[in-house]
Amino acid sequence: MFQTLKSAWHMPELRKKILYTLFILLIFRFGSCIPVPFINTELLAQFFQNATVGGSMLGYLDMLTGGGLSTATIFAMSITPYINASIILQLLTVAIPALERMVKEGGEEGRKKIASWTRYLAVVLGLVQGFSYYALLRNGYQVSMLSTDSPLAMAVIVLTFTAGTAVIMWLGEHITQNGIGNGISIILFAGIVSRGPTLIKTIVNLAKSGGSGIVSAVLMVIIGIAIVVFIVFMSNAERRIPVQYAKRVVGRKMYGGQSTHLPIKVNASGVMPIIFASSLLSLPQTISMFWTPETGTVGWHILNLFSQSNPFYIVVYGLLILAFAYFYASIQFNPIEIANNLKKNGGFIPGFRPGKPTSDFISKALGKVTFVGAVFLGVVAILPLIVGAISPNLSNVALGGTSVIIVVGVALDTVKQMEAQMMMRHHKGFLE
Repeated sequence: MFQTLKSAWHMPELRKKILYTLFILLIFRFGSCIPVPFINTELLAQFFQNATVGGSMLGYLDMLTGGGLSTATIFAMSITPYINASIILQLLTVAIPALERMVKEGGEEGRKKIASWTRYLAVVLGLVQGFSYYALLRNGYQVSMLSTDSPLAMAVIVLTFTAGTAVIMWLGEHITQNGIGNGISIILFAGIVSRGPTLIKTIVNLAKSGGSGIVSAVLMVIIGIAIVVFIVFMSNAERRIPVQYAKRVVGRKMYGGQSTHLPIKVNASGVMPIIFASSLLSLPQTISMFWTPETGTVGWHILNLFSQSNPFYIVVYGLLILAFAYFYASIQFNPIEIANNLKKNGGFIPGFRPGKPTSDFISKALGKVTFVGAVFLGVVAILPLIVGAISPNLSNVALGGTSVIIVVGVALDTVKQMEAQMMMRHHKGFLE
């Protein structure tokens, strides 16, 4: 990875893209330090310190925002509304045939229209989430965490949060267009990495406490290293389906006759299933900002099910990761289209006739590989949650495990994109 970064830095075009990405991230971190007016940040910090004990979803949302939620900055909502809007639009595209036709047949214009609708929906969701956060600030700590409860304060707080969501969305799109990597993932990466010193401080404090604290700190480090190694190994794993091309004569030249393979990545969807599943499960926490039921009531029990230490949350989290992994695989990989392309180019999979038998075989292979990739994502996402639920001293492992998955996955994807751009600009032997 470091060699790739070094090589990319020596290429003027890639160096400009890297510097542009770093500049956008600097703006993002600067905005994450500007507090919204009319909010008592000391009470808010105390509220988050009490609320996140035991694995509350508030801690996860705060981790995604780089600490912006607990400090009530202008980027407190981060990219979460945009992610939720993307989930809704992608599911609607699959469920509504008219939208699916618009994406497939509309080409670039169809994709631009879907992207535009996603932005509008993200702003609406940002407005709703901003108002829910305002309701939490007003009612979440028995005493108001607002310096004033006037309509002007409400309008400024809600509109500032919504505007912050729109600005982050704009920054992410500019990284995608003019920088390196996927902008949304890069901003998530920057927000999580900014919380690294807090995680290190937690580990150091555990080690200083002595006894079981040292064991807990060592266990956290070992689990983190194991997750990183496992993610890197599985991200590079792939199933290679052998493909043979028949010999054919075109003019006076003979083409084909060579053997190659069709690679299917074990984890083709990357970290997106985890990001989408986590964002979807954060919706109950948004509801709890509006409505805080009394302890022992039905509503309290329902919202308590979505605590990260609750077995129900862990099971639903794993099932959603599985579902989104298959969903992304179906979008990225079309067995019928691949089989038709092989047939047109004179290619075939040994032992299977061209056409439907080939597409059926590819579908089965894709299903098995996707299942392995989904189980991999589920294990590395759920294992830290289980460890945090079993041992109260390791409640921060749940957040640390999820953050490690996202950080490592985004880093690997970004490095691969850089390598692809370097290969495109400097292919050895291309001009020799």
